[in-house]
Amino acid sequence: MRHKWLAVLILAALALPAEAKTMLYVGNSGGSDVSVIDLAARKVTATIPLGHLVHGVCAPADGRHVFATVESDHTLRVIDTASNKATDTIALPGQPNQCASTSDGRYVLVPILGPANLIAIVDMERKAVVKTLPTRHPHNCFTPEGGSNSVIWCEELENYRINRIDMKTLTITDRVPVAGEPRPFIVSADEKTLYTALSGLHGVAIVDRGKSSMAEVALPAMSFMACRIEPPNTPTHGISLTRDGAKLWITSVADAGIYIYDVASRKLSNKIATGACPNWISMSKDGRFAGISNADDDTVSVFDPKTEKELYRLKVGTAPKRLLVVDTPD
Repeated sequence: MRHKWLAVLILAALALPAEAKTMLYVGNSGGSDVSVIDLAARKVTATIPLGHLVHGVCAPADGRHVFATVESDHTLRVIDTASNKATDTIALPGQPNQCASTSDGRYVLVPILGPANLIAIVDMERKAVVKTLPTRHPHNCFTPEGGSNSVIWCEELENYRINRIDMKTLTITDRVPVAGEPRPFIVSADEKTLYTALSGLHGVAIVDRGKSSMAEVALPAMSFMACRIEPPNTPTHGISLTRDGAKLWITSVADAGIYIYDVASRKLSNKIATGACPNWISMSKDGRFAGISNADDDTVSVFDPKTEKELYRLKVGTAPKRLLVVDTPD
């Protein structure tokens, strides 16, 4: 009888879903690798060599792979999160920027800056570009908050707009104008609201698609830009919503800090200090962690979004910029 119950317990344990590890994948834009941080353990657990000038980092919902774009050799790299090794290399038709993956990992969209301006649609089953969409100076692509298999949004800097791409037809179905060159942006889960950084704006623009209107949240006066990574017209380069959508975190690149905007009350916090030239923000799904890349001192700050305080800071590779929190199967 004892052996019978032991067998039952073993089978029950095997049937339980594996717990995920919350990891932060950091693209080192001035180097040739991706740093991996175990957020709970507070340490860098891997450094993944890819190629010179790592740019974008994106991932599907299951966390089994991370995709990274490499500028120097015009490729999309596939990282296996179990081994933290690059397993596939997919050729791209030019210099890539920030990618976006559908939640199921079937497609990855990659903005291509040169020699041709276009969005490359990569079919991950075929591991090849299956379609391109001509655009003017594409830079970043993102799914709506929470992920999507049906929609990805990509921006056009020169045309001052952010485009909605239907992933069933692989066509652009809407073009939303903004008052300047869009930088990193966020699309709400219902696609009614867009938050975007703009070139030259020390703050964020908020676009209401239903009302076809736009407002700006301006941050306090900043120092002159003296960052070695971002150009002078990029005073804000990272924005992220908390998981409940209640607060918007905004980097002040020149002032070595972040500001937190309460969406409902429209109130802005005082500056919260980070490392030098904070660049990009990514939040964990469970709301426990916010990772912020500090491009000029080669570090990452990890915050508690609830207390809005820095938990720790770690050294990573050269000029960290894009980063992404990923729940990986343990």
